[in-house]
Amino acid sequence: MTGTAQGLIAWYLVFLFSTTFHEFAHAYLAYRGGDVTAHETGHVTLNPAPHLRRSPVGMIVLPILSYLQLGWMMGFASVPFNSEWGRQNPRRQALMSLAGPSANLLLALLALVLMRTLLAAHVFQYADLGTSGSYVEAVGGGRSPLAALAFVLGVMLKLNVVLFLFNLIPVPPLDGASVLAGLLPGQFGVLYQRMRQLPAFELLGLLLAWRFFPYLAAPAFRAVSALIR
Repeated sequence: MTGTAQGLIAWYLVFLFSTTFHEFAHAYLAYRGGDVTAHETGHVTLNPAPHLRRSPVGMIVLPILSYLQLGWMMGFASVPFNSEWGRQNPRRQALMSLAGPSANLLLALLALVLMRTLLAAHVFQYADLGTSGSYVEAVGGGRSPLAALAFVLGVMLKLNVVLFLFNLIPVPPLDGASVLAGLLPGQFGVLYQRMRQLPAFELLGLLLAWRFFPYLAAPAFRAVSALIR
């Protein structure tokens, strides 16, 4: 399952589902909080089509190119929301922003539970992390459906841990910035919101997040490995 074509398909299907679920969670919480923008544009859905139409570069082009270059996928997406609603309801906007990373955490936990369950049932066995990118593999190996499932669950776990952690870094344009702005008191939150609207501030935020993320990811993945074993 690790060949280029098969790996690309597996990674993309997991990426597509995980990103769609992330954006659905944003849209649903916004709708429940009183902003109907995403609902009216058809984004409160697990159907990836509206999300693909809104972000074709971030959900199609960039993931495929990053996989071919790096062996893993990165991308971006968004759902429309009413910025005036966000200014008037900073706590609700914070919850809406937190919903996306929380959805990814849920998927990561689901993958982890399935792995541990199948390990306990002796369907999976621990993979050699020195020679494999997967945490587990099917007993007996080969190219069985169970081998494919082991690979897909590993991808789902890794990708969703990355999406959860990276998006919660509190710098714009990431979700963590909106969460922080909603939690800051009074004028501090307003000031931070205004700073987030500056393109240069968003670019600086992405550069800082990309630089800082390895220090966050390394201990997180050590913890994930420990939880599996």
